[in-house]
Amino acid sequence: MNTKDTSILIAFVLLKFCLQYLLLDAGYDLQRDEYLHLDQANHLAWGYASVPPVTSWISWVIKLLGNGVFWVKLFPALFGALTLVVVWKTCALLGGSRYAKVLGATCVLFSSLLRLNTLYQPNSLDVLCWTATLYLLMRYLKTERPKVLYYTAVVVAIGILNKYNIAFLLLAIIPALLFTPQRKIFRKKELYIAVAIGLLLISPNLWWQVTNHFPVLRHMEELARTQLVNVARADFLKNQLFFFTGALFVILAALYGLFFATALRPYRFLFWTFFGVLALFTYFKAKDYYAIGLYPIYIAIGAVYSSNIVQHKVALVIKPLLLALPVLVFALTYEVAYPNQTPEYIITHQEKYRALGLLHWEDGKDHDIPQDYADMLGWRELAEKVDAAYRTIEVPEQTLILCDNYGQAGAINYYTKEPLKAVSFNADYIHWFELSNPYTNLIRVKNRDERHEEFEKTRPFFESGKVYDSITNVYAREYGTVIFVFENAKIDVNARIQEELQSYE
Repeated sequence: MNTKDTSILIAFVLLKFCLQYLLLDAGYDLQRDEYLHLDQANHLAWGYASVPPVTSWISWVIKLLGNGVFWVKLFPALFGALTLVVVWKTCALLGGSRYAKVLGATCVLFSSLLRLNTLYQPNSLDVLCWTATLYLLMRYLKTERPKVLYYTAVVVAIGILNKYNIAFLLLAIIPALLFTPQRKIFRKKELYIAVAIGLLLISPNLWWQVTNHFPVLRHMEELARTQLVNVARADFLKNQLFFFTGALFVILAALYGLFFATALRPYRFLFWTFFGVLALFTYFKAKDYYAIGLYPIYIAIGAVYSSNIVQHKVALVIKPLLLALPVLVFALTYEVAYPNQTPEYIITHQEKYRALGLLHWEDGKDHDIPQDYADMLGWRELAEKVDAAYRTIEVPEQTLILCDNYGQAGAINYYTKEPLKAVSFNADYIHWFELSNPYTNLIRVKNRDERHEEFEKTRPFFESGKVYDSITNVYAREYGTVIFVFENAKIDVNARIQEELQSYE
């Protein structure tokens, strides 16, 4: 890569980082899932009920760096930037011109990845691993160097240790290779060495799953029962059009070229992989964003192919138009697709958001603001009020903070200044109860719908009890969540908690 190409790529990467921070409104807190992932740094293990272990390792690094929001947001932005670099490298692998590389980078930069990369979740690294896996397979098919397959195994292993979602890519790749002349790869001994390397790398997590009775299966069952049940297959396919709207022509060009172009024949397995992944996700009623990692590699292929087929007479019109489309889509969606507007603005411009389906939540209903945004409000308020409640207790060090969900517990643990740790009978927190300390007091964080039942049920077990405060931000998904304070237990709180935990085993 020459000096000018390198300079252009660096400019794209810097722009990527700048945009990721500019798209965040300071009025929002972190998102519900981010608090859980950050808390995993305090409980390092080879697996969790919610995700594999890689996120906890990154959280541990963030903790060493001070746990500030800047560092929390840096890593998804970094993974997004590296995805852009892999797309650039794929264009170079295919012999693409400078224009093709710029087109590929532009389509990836001004896309739904800008939204995805604002959130500290496994999804950003997942997209990078999908893109790098397909790039390395293409590189192996071109060079047939065994070490490239070994690199692929490492990337796939990282992907699996980050999010099991990449298994759907593997399930689609295998029959796609068998359906094309590239099936010869299955006769190569280095493939099986690579498989062995991958299995060795993920074996600690596999063993953790075995010894913990495969919590991933329970997690998938719960996900299917509470969230995926509201996913319509037609909506999944329709929503694919919105992730890379400005690059649709480029993606279609890639699929056309993979099926018909002689120059792309060695990579034809990617044509079948594309539809295989979408078919699997559609069948299992997956969330629409699960498939985002599929597209960047096709953007790279399409950028090269479309730049090669454009005739000279129309190039002056078509080429600038292809570059302008993703930028135009970004400009048109800037005010609605990113958390850079206040809830009050969203309320007064709801039709824009409703037209894009952004007000549709996992419960299958439309709400006032997008679910992700509602999940980014009220957390700091909750933590401050729990802090204040904790200071009112006569013997605070013997206080258990019990929450209804992982977002509440994670936010309290992230923001509170007092030496306390909240827990919950939800997600990974069921494994994080510390029962060596005898508890005599309880701070109970309860969803508003069950506030009256909770007080009537719990109050008799303590000498005193009161409603201390609640979340008052009406736009927060946790609006109305109540903070109860119960003091001087009449029962053995630790024993009661232990009984409850046993029911989850």
